[in-house]
Amino acid sequence: MTITSSTLKLKLPQSSKGVLLKNLYLSCNPYMRGRMSQREPYVDSFNPGSPITGYGVCKVLESGDPNFNEGDFVWGMTGWEEYTILNSTQGLFKIQHTTDIPLSYYTGILSTKFHYYHKLGHGPCFSFHSYSFDMIHLGLNMPGMTAYVGLYELCSPKKGEYVYVSAA
Repeated sequence: MTITSSTLKLKLPQSSKGVLLKNLYLSCNPYMRGRMSQREPYVDSFNPGSPITGYGVCKVLESGDPNFNEGDFVWGMTGWEEYTILNSTQGLFKIQHTTDIPLSYYTGILSTKFHYYHKLGHGPCFSFHSYSFDMIHLGLNMPGMTAYVGLYELCSPKKGEYVYVSAA
């Protein structure tokens, strides 16, 4: 057996309308459990031998789509791998990252749909570290909404009480 080392240059196929992405953060969500079975779930099952897919935050390295530029940060369905080529940008959202909120937050409570609905003019209903959020932002991200309802609607903590989080 011979092991060799070489450099591989990743690039989009010529005339592609897709994007080459560097995956930065991947989101592991409860719905993914249903994708591990051969039943007919509401989303496609994972394919053995292929990368697992899920939502993630990525950096655009190359683009054949005029709506996305090299260096853009995006959120959408991607492969659980270091780099991904998407043949279509449908369902990919550009992150207008102009704050000091870490990009990793966009895989959870701040999914990029936050920016989409913010553009529609939904008003804030609560604040977090001086950032205002509308309930619809949480409602579009299932784990975030679950955490919010569990803490504020069911637990209803009062000032001075302690909250223990055993898993997140």
